[in-house]
Amino acid sequence: MILGAGMKRRELMVGLGAAAAWSLAARAQPTDRMRRIGVLIGGTAESDLEGQARIAAFRQSLQKLGWIDGRNVRIEIRWSAANSDNVRKYAAELAKLAPDVILASGASTVGILLQTTRTIPVVFVSVADPVGAGYVDSLAHPGGNATGFMQYEYNLTAKWLELLKQVAPRATRVAVLRDATVSAGIGQFAVIQAAAPSLGLDVRPVNVRDPAEIDRTITAFANAGGDGLIVTGSAPAQVHRELILSLAAKHKLPAVYWARFMVQGGGLISYGPNIIEQYRQTTTYIDRILKGEKPNDLPVQAPVSYELAINLKTAKTLGIEVPLSLQQRADEVIE
Repeated sequence: MILGAGMKRRELMVGLGAAAAWSLAARAQPTDRMRRIGVLIGGTAESDLEGQARIAAFRQSLQKLGWIDGRNVRIEIRWSAANSDNVRKYAAELAKLAPDVILASGASTVGILLQTTRTIPVVFVSVADPVGAGYVDSLAHPGGNATGFMQYEYNLTAKWLELLKQVAPRATRVAVLRDATVSAGIGQFAVIQAAAPSLGLDVRPVNVRDPAEIDRTITAFANAGGDGLIVTGSAPAQVHRELILSLAAKHKLPAVYWARFMVQGGGLISYGPNIIEQYRQTTTYIDRILKGEKPNDLPVQAPVSYELAINLKTAKTLGIEVPLSLQQRADEVIE
């Protein structure tokens, strides 16, 4: 009888241990209930290959975490084409759907979305200064319904001027393409403007909201003796990238861009974070929010590394000799 009682106790303990293990495993796995993720992105679905690559990486990373579109989660994607009216329309649409969490890309998108909802959790990406823009209280303690992944700190933008001076040492007059409707566009230009005199450069802002204005302003700038270009990060610059790249080539303007895909599309040089990798990283936060965590408990994360990309084919067309030391530091060199 004593042996039997001991056996029962051990069986009970094993059973309790198994139940506890099952409970922990259940909490670690996505729920069987269908969840909903909203996505608000600034590109155009039909033609924006970069945007499609980002969404593909996002979906793949979600699947690795157990979230499969159509099985246990429904992903609602809206493409705004960098149009503020579209952003407002789609932000309202997504808020009405009441998803469990929304992924938002770019400062112009995040700002409007947070005006639309202060209750639905928002995970952002490609935002330069979320504290300065008022999206979060601080990086360590976001404080509201939003958190996410910074694109870069404003100080990085001075590096673009240094790179331009390295590949085009005779450059003196530089146009800076920026989105003046958001704090990120203003902040990036402010840092570039402050750094320019020490490099012997005169910088002029160019707004990127309208293709006709971009064409007119850059053409006038080049015809007046402009000899360099900086393209800061923004949704309009991404949407109008083919126009920007063609104008840089047409007017033989050496240009530095904020993202690698611009160089892969024919731009001269870029320096910035791996944006597709950041889209993958957002899924870790989305997964945690779907499992019950709050955005204000998840600190905003900054990039841990930056990529340098150089297009030697474009350099040759422009008659530029890229220093070997710069080529050796590059993460990608297109020949």
